[in-house]
Amino acid sequence: MRIISILILALVFALSSNQVSASPVDTYEFQDEVTKIRFQALSKELRCPKCQNQNLADSNSPIAADLRRELYELLQQGKADIEIVNFMVDRYGEFVLYRPRVSQLTYVLWFGPAVLILFGIIIVIVIVRRKPVPKEDLVLSKAQQDKLNSLTKDK
Repeated sequence: MRIISILILALVFALSSNQVSASPVDTYEFQDEVTKIRFQALSKELRCPKCQNQNLADSNSPIAADLRRELYELLQQGKADIEIVNFMVDRYGEFVLYRPRVSQLTYVLWFGPAVLILFGIIIVIVIVRRKPVPKEDLVLSKAQQDKLNSLTKDK
């Protein structure tokens, strides 16, 4: 009886967790293996405008399917990779690139972390190299000690 209940539970578990995460399947015929590799590389480098955190190869959205189709057509026309990337950027903006280009708009993105680390190192060096206060400066003079004693006696 126990074996039957375990089998039923296993069957229910297997049927309930039937959600499989898979990439979309496009059936494109390529002229040669190099074009196929270029298609795969570009579809992994370009971001889906709708999904925002998935590349074209992994996205199931209709816009990603359209972009994969457009990518295929551009490759069949003999366009270079840079021409295809420029076309996508002109159409969808820099956001479509996972690695944005270095430009005036992206200086902060590319160089901001390095500048912050450099400032942090400079601050640490300044703090570490600061001269310690000599002990003579920590000792109160006779007049200062008398004033302190008079202030604390009142309370």
